[in-house]
Amino acid sequence: MTFPFWCLVVCCFLPYALAFTTGYFKSKQFGSVDNNNPRAQTALLEGTGARVNAAQQNAWEALTIFAVAVFVAHLAGADPENSSVAAGVFVATRVLHPIFYIGDFATPRSLTFLVGLGCLVWLFVLAAQA
Repeated sequence: MTFPFWCLVVCCFLPYALAFTTGYFKSKQFGSVDNNNPRAQTALLEGTGARVNAAQQNAWEALTIFAVAVFVAHLAGADPENSSVAAGVFVATRVLHPIFYIGDFATPRSLTFLVGLGCLVWLFVLAAQA
């Protein structure tokens, strides 16, 4: 399996880690997790718990386009070394993004988002150049 595919595996599990963290904040804020209506309870989260949930949603959204970018670059025969660098930097941004989101550091969060977006564009450009 190529390095970009391993990066994709890592990105697949990030939203789940954030979902478990959201569960912790539900228990902390409400005393328990409402497994019958989890989304309704999640909508009532405040503060850090709400930011964790927002980071989780963003991780799901980013995963979709990253998966497409990795597959397009791979199928197009894009340069493996540059594809690996782009994928690795993307994963780094996706690990940092929720840390900044949860910590309420808006500017670094936005910067990591933009760098990650640049990596996605880079993967598509590499595919186009192949």
